[in-house]
Amino acid sequence: MSEVTCHAVENRRDQKAFLELERRLYRDDPNWVPPLWDERKKLVGFKPHPFYLDAEGQTFLARRGDVVVGRVLAVVNHAHNRTHKDKIGFFGFFECENDQDAATALLNTACDWLRERGMTVARGPVHPSLNYEVGLLVDGFDSPPTFLITYNKPYYEELIKSFGFEKSQDIFSYEASIDILSELDPKMMFIMEESMKRFHATTRPIRRSHFREDVRIFLSIYNQSLKQTWGYVPMSEAEVDEQSTGLKHLLIPELTSIAEIDGKPVGAGFGLLDYNPIIRRIGGKLFPFGWLHLLLGRKKLKRLRLVSANVLPEYQKWGLGLVTLYPIVPASIDFGITVGEFSWVLESNQLSRGTIQRGGATCTKTHRIYDRPLTDPDTNNRDDASQTDSTS
Repeated sequence: MSEVTCHAVENRRDQKAFLELERRLYRDDPNWVPPLWDERKKLVGFKPHPFYLDAEGQTFLARRGDVVVGRVLAVVNHAHNRTHKDKIGFFGFFECENDQDAATALLNTACDWLRERGMTVARGPVHPSLNYEVGLLVDGFDSPPTFLITYNKPYYEELIKSFGFEKSQDIFSYEASIDILSELDPKMMFIMEESMKRFHATTRPIRRSHFREDVRIFLSIYNQSLKQTWGYVPMSEAEVDEQSTGLKHLLIPELTSIAEIDGKPVGAGFGLLDYNPIIRRIGGKLFPFGWLHLLLGRKKLKRLRLVSANVLPEYQKWGLGLVTLYPIVPASIDFGITVGEFSWVLESNQLSRGTIQRGGATCTKTHRIYDRPLTDPDTNNRDDASQTDSTS
């Protein structure tokens, strides 16, 4: 077999090869859904994205001879390291043929790049941070992913573990019939009703006439509510603006909820339609007519991803998360939704997991995040130097 070589993505030809590898690896996989390619180009750094105003990233390709067999993105997220006071580097967008030598060479190259920038631990996969797509699918390969949930080959887990990565955190997706969700456990219903009485809380959907303002309210609550969450980093103002622009075309106001106390927003939740059936049909291409299919076809979608029900820290553990989420359920039924998915939920978030499970939802997919110490290069599970030529 030819030698494996790794090198940084340096030009448009390399960028095209980076993206095309994903298409080639999954072209016969019935559960794979292509990404929105324009968004993918931004998140890997091929087009401008505000995430990289406070982060460094470098994409790499692995080739065996002239054939691209693997890819990865290495990231130093300065916001993460300031927030958590550590030196964790990240990897993401990992794709590889079932070739351990290629995977080892590729991950070695990414780890070297992170180590050269002072990082002491590598973590991933994240695409490119926990505010976007995250985790390696390790259980639940029998069905397609929902919108913005990652999907990968089953053998990736062994490739990554064989290199020396170990589990750091699992994240779960839960599924339930909308009919089940409309009949809350009596204890949960009591908690919700008592919370509404105690705080005189009211709820409303995002306003079409003040859409951008309300989306920013949601993202502000999102930032504040997750401060104590494992691995979380607040989105920058520029990222909030970027997200607001994208969500404007995807959110259905009736499937959102903002909880207020005395006119002050204290909680926000939203359901995001599973656009993946449409994205598959348009091949991940929004232009020239993909957006039209996305907008005109959404009334036929039957699956809703309940992304979050976030509450300001001072009001957490008082049942306001249930208050925030509850109005979305009848609105979903009116819209024609039949299945709701809660995703993703951190393993360490015992409160949310317990509430979701008591509501009757079933765990359907598990994604995993891995860590690996960036020790001395000599202990880095390298291939023999005569077999691998790694450059960055």
